[in-house]
Amino acid sequence: MATANASPENPSGLPPALRTAQAAVLLPEVQEMLRRLSEYGLGIFMPHAHSEQAGEFEPLPEDVIQVESGLQVSFQPMVNIADHTDRFLPVGWLWRTGASATVAACEMVREEGLHGTERYDKHKMPK
Repeated sequence: MATANASPENPSGLPPALRTAQAAVLLPEVQEMLRRLSEYGLGIFMPHAHSEQAGEFEPLPEDVIQVESGLQVSFQPMVNIADHTDRFLPVGWLWRTGASATVAACEMVREEGLHGTERYDKHKMPK
């Protein structure tokens, strides 16, 4: 997959907050954070949503979470997901109001393990 670097010459039509995020990834201190996160199997992503009218990038609203379910991504109100921690595995976090907040999740299904004693999670797949 090819990547594009945002810069003042290549703003990609992004809103200012998202242009700032794109440019920040190139900063040495952010590259160092990325290197350290990689030691834990983590990375960096840019929380965002898309307008319903034209699909344009926009900052992710504070009351919205990005959800992957059945290989489809949607943007849902946080209140719809918050009470279903048994079904949604957090996969993206953001620092908000002094604490870590989940901003992306994958919908999971539970299945019985061998002899009905184990349980394991897997990604919900389309039917």
